[in-house]
Amino acid sequence: MNHRRKIWITGLAALTAGAIAIAALGAWTYSLGPLPFDQARKISTTIVDRHGKLLRAYAMADGRWRLPVHAASDVDPTYLNLLLGFEDKRFYSHIGVDPLAFARAAFQLATRGHIVSGGSTITMQLARLMEPRRQRSVTAKLRQAVRALEIERTLSKNEILDLYLQLAPYGGNLEGIRAASLAYFGKEPKRLSLAEAALLVALPQSPETRRLDRHPGAARIARDRVLTRMVEERRISSDDAVRARLEPVPRLRKPMPLLAPHATDQATFLFRDRPLIKLTLDSTIQKNLEALARDRADAMGPAISIGILAVDNQSGDVIAHVGSPDYFSARRAGQVDMTRAVRSPGSTLKPFIYGLAFEDGFVHPDSVIDDRPTRYGSYAPENFDMTYQGTVPVRRALQMSLNVPAIALLDRVGASRLSSRIAQAGANLILPKDEVPGLAMGLGGVGITLSDLVQLYAGLARLGSTVPLREIMTDDHARDTRRLMDPAAAWQVGNVLLGTPPPENGVHGRIAFKTGTSYGYRDAWSVGFDGRYTIGVWVGRPDGAPVPGQLGRTAAAPILFDAFARTGKLPMALPKAPKGVLIASNARLPLPLRRFRPAGDLVRTGGEQALRIQFPPNGSRIDPASGEGPSLPVKVAGGVAPMTMLVNGVAIGEIDSRRQKLIETPGPGFARLTVMDATGAADTVVVRVQ
Repeated sequence: MNHRRKIWITGLAALTAGAIAIAALGAWTYSLGPLPFDQARKISTTIVDRHGKLLRAYAMADGRWRLPVHAASDVDPTYLNLLLGFEDKRFYSHIGVDPLAFARAAFQLATRGHIVSGGSTITMQLARLMEPRRQRSVTAKLRQAVRALEIERTLSKNEILDLYLQLAPYGGNLEGIRAASLAYFGKEPKRLSLAEAALLVALPQSPETRRLDRHPGAARIARDRVLTRMVEERRISSDDAVRARLEPVPRLRKPMPLLAPHATDQATFLFRDRPLIKLTLDSTIQKNLEALARDRADAMGPAISIGILAVDNQSGDVIAHVGSPDYFSARRAGQVDMTRAVRSPGSTLKPFIYGLAFEDGFVHPDSVIDDRPTRYGSYAPENFDMTYQGTVPVRRALQMSLNVPAIALLDRVGASRLSSRIAQAGANLILPKDEVPGLAMGLGGVGITLSDLVQLYAGLARLGSTVPLREIMTDDHARDTRRLMDPAAAWQVGNVLLGTPPPENGVHGRIAFKTGTSYGYRDAWSVGFDGRYTIGVWVGRPDGAPVPGQLGRTAAAPILFDAFARTGKLPMALPKAPKGVLIASNARLPLPLRRFRPAGDLVRTGGEQALRIQFPPNGSRIDPASGEGPSLPVKVAGGVAPMTMLVNGVAIGEIDSRRQKLIETPGPGFARLTVMDATGAADTVVVRVQ
């Protein structure tokens, strides 16, 4: 009886002691407070492209690099095989603490006299990384074990592995396998060699004494030790291990990826509190176009900058954004984003003048139009080469970028209407202070950004509707389309631009494009589109200084065609002609469409002779000192009386019964002489008074 009582008392005492120990352990665990999961999950602000590929990462506030990573999708299986084999074989079966690993480590220490393998699981190592402790003691190890149990109750195995791969130290300010792989190998950890994988397994055990940029020899020894152990455990073959040992260990860190610096800067400014930002860019195309801009700028001069913007026509997503050829170049003002800088567009607005003219129905691509000296009050536009082509098809006038026909059409369309239609389409035209839209805007007398210009040209590719450009992926995909012009008119413009003679490196009929050169050779432009992409190129100096001889056709157009080639896709055909498009030669056009006439000119439909000024001939020169002055006879043929004479738009009386009128010779310069008959038909000549 006494013996049974002793057993009962001993058991009770043991249970009591156990309960007290458990209670003490529970109280101690409670005193540790909650695990710092929020702090552990903090990462460097990371910018990725539309496919999730890294464009750029920013170091954390304390200077550390820590990038998000998912073991299942971001890490090479070879590395995971080595990691689990070397650090934690039973990771997926234990509860955070592995008694067998503890026993094995103790036995190896006792029999070999040094630590062969640790007893800590990956979960325990994660606990140590979440709550760093300098001292190595039994208490510290017990704390890790307790925390590991907590982590296992809170997170899944995959989440634990992801967090460990994000926090593991690799020397210096590198944390996590992704930052280490980029810094040491210059690539993502998805495709690691066996030697690289073994090295990344070895480094976290002693990251500072094995830093590749300081102690490459120690790193090599540690890597080879991992390889030897994996051969012993039959996770890799001895032949593979021999080849891996021959692979050199990197001795220098590589720079972190820095693609699309202007776009990523803008994204972090707009979303400062978002750790992961996804852009619409395509990293492959972005890298190709950055290299293109850099190579071309180097060939053009040390102060030249280049901006390139490529967008998807259908969605309006920006797929490449090159703000400058060298982000860190002070000479090129590399941190100035030239896709958003307001510059003079030169002739690049002409397609929209022609588009509105096609939409209004008073001209057709195969109509003919005069390219002759013309004056509008005090404004007398001239072609870039100071020559005139005479009567040309409208199609050719746009393809040759003739100034005089474009201004004639703008005069009929209306500068204010062009400005308001462009604004309606979502682009901003910047006029000089206190200025209103005028005819000069058709030749570049206005400011616009490359971004807005590309949006407008993408509207032509979309058959007349624009969509706001998007560069940052958001949950909101609803973007209203805006009207630029009638679908038929937009198709006609695209069809005309498709026939523009390409630069030497281009193929005819693949890309619809337009070039432009601003006044004083300050800006060279080329914007083009196919059925898939619209790309815009700007070339010049960021400070606005002129670059003599720099033309859109010779400086920007070759870059444009190279940019299309470097997208990696063959040009896609433009959309088919929509309903309502009139496709006919000039001879088959309706009579009013065969020749462009300024407002007020009517087409004869009866048998009467068309009104025509016989003298002076158009383009003639008048010398007041000769027999032609100071009075100038004007002779008219055809027309219906009475007929009114106008000089520079001002009526000065009627033509007499002999169809003549003597007028005072206007002052020096160009003079516009117009005769209008009773039906509203008119004829105009421009003469130059010496």
